[in-house]
Amino acid sequence: MENIYLDYQSAKPVDPRVVEEMMPYFTDKFGNPASLHNIGDEATDTLETARSMIKDFINASEDSKIIFTSNATESNNLALIGTAMRYKNKGNHIIISEIEHISIRNIVKYLEREGFQVSKVPVDQYGIVRLEKLQNLINDETILISISTASNEIGSIQPFEEISAIARDKGVLFHTDAVASESVLPIDVNQVPIDLITFSSNDIYGPKGVAALYLRKGLRINPILIGGGQEFGMRSGSHNLHGIVGFAKAAEIMKREMESETKRLSNYRDILIKKILETIPKSYLNGHPTKRLAHNAHFRFDYIEGESLILDLKEQNIAAATGSACTSKTLEPSHTLISCGLLHEEAHGSLLLTLGRFTQEEEIEQLIKILPQVVHRLRRLSPLTPRELLKQYREVKN
Repeated sequence: MENIYLDYQSAKPVDPRVVEEMMPYFTDKFGNPASLHNIGDEATDTLETARSMIKDFINASEDSKIIFTSNATESNNLALIGTAMRYKNKGNHIIISEIEHISIRNIVKYLEREGFQVSKVPVDQYGIVRLEKLQNLINDETILISISTASNEIGSIQPFEEISAIARDKGVLFHTDAVASESVLPIDVNQVPIDLITFSSNDIYGPKGVAALYLRKGLRINPILIGGGQEFGMRSGSHNLHGIVGFAKAAEIMKREMESETKRLSNYRDILIKKILETIPKSYLNGHPTKRLAHNAHFRFDYIEGESLILDLKEQNIAAATGSACTSKTLEPSHTLISCGLLHEEAHGSLLLTLGRFTQEEEIEQLIKILPQVVHRLRRLSPLTPRELLKQYREVKN
């Protein structure tokens, strides 16, 4: 059987249309925008056209800024550390949610060592930020709220419009990491004012190694990379021009095709959720049942380990995950699931399936056929599985 890839949240293939757009910039159009000759001028024009295309992706004004970086983690570092250092004389308090991506969590650990105070907003059982708790955490020293647009793990979409309104009412800056959602959930900064937004190229089927940070008009933060002063002095270093061209092309395609793609993926997602919960006893959906990303289906199964499940699916040439790729090699239970109220043993039996542009219906059908067999086999091997459950499984199968 050919490989079935259902781990689009960790990495996406580059769209062939993006590759085609990038190819001349490896050989013929190789100039450096920092150069003063004609070839450098052409590279500068290319760079600024790409920047405008990224702004168009989120309906940002021309006088806002797009800062190109090497990856989303760098963008998050620039957003949080750059803001904290710029406004440290105004306050030293930063707020994140309990279920933020590990890159955000580790950045605020660093900032805590530098003397900043960090508060984590609790979430409900679905991983949705508790807005009243957020309001109560804001004080006179609060300078920044950083909450992802949606969970990269369980797919729950945060009420970022309400969060934005709270931040503006309190005079606090709001940053959102949109990487998990940018391929299926449009953001319009004219409708929802957000001060800083992290984007990633590969998460919209562009190349790896390039990302961006959006800064609203007039906002100033401190750089974290010092050098030749590229990117308005915010991010020094020679531009990855071919990557930036690919990023911009991916954004152009995504803006045009997101609506139809989201509709197709949400249909596949709903089929997956319905069939898996019907055919596998003691299976549960993690995250919000409706306020979730169109390509995300996250489950947990009693009496099995997620790692064993992933390895068994691997033997069937099915690529899936237990959670975030950035923490997949650890044996610790997901901090997101623990924050949602699950016990450690419950959190360990998780499976994350994420769909994408090249997912086919027959792949979904094949997974639905194979997964119950794999879960049942692992449960038969587990000394914790009640006999009644194995009998119940046979009854469902019949």
